[in-house]
Amino acid sequence: MLNALEVVTTVIVGLMVGVEFAVPFFINPMLNSLPDDYGLLGRTDGARRGGAVMPFWYIGSFVLVAVWAVAARQHDGTGLVIAAGALLIVSVLMSVLLLVPINNRVKTWTTDSRPADWKQQMNRWDRWHYARVAVIVAAFTLLVTALV
Repeated sequence: MLNALEVVTTVIVGLMVGVEFAVPFFINPMLNSLPDDYGLLGRTDGARRGGAVMPFWYIGSFVLVAVWAVAARQHDGTGLVIAAGALLIVSVLMSVLLLVPINNRVKTWTTDSRPADWKQQMNRWDRWHYARVAVIVAAFTLLVTALV
């Protein structure tokens, strides 16, 4: 049963990392290269979709890691799982304190109602997102290391 939990948790966190990694390195550059306001429209749609799904994915990933840490408390590698859980908490705090406030503004923008500094706000969100991606990549790396 523990092996199944380890695999499911690692896959769920790995998929989250993959999605979040794709945003700054693939999706946003494509959106930024679109003509006119299509990139803005793509970002607002992404803010709505991500804002609806990612909270459950982040919290659910942490819960799975916490269950793994408790279930494997007598096994080697549990310290790595606990460290991964701590990093996931950091990523949730970063999200709530730094990224979500910007995201909540972005998802309400239209081409007629965007603020004058909308590109600066997007750049700020991007910078914080890079940092969050680094944190969750580190968490994922610890989980994979705990498996071996």
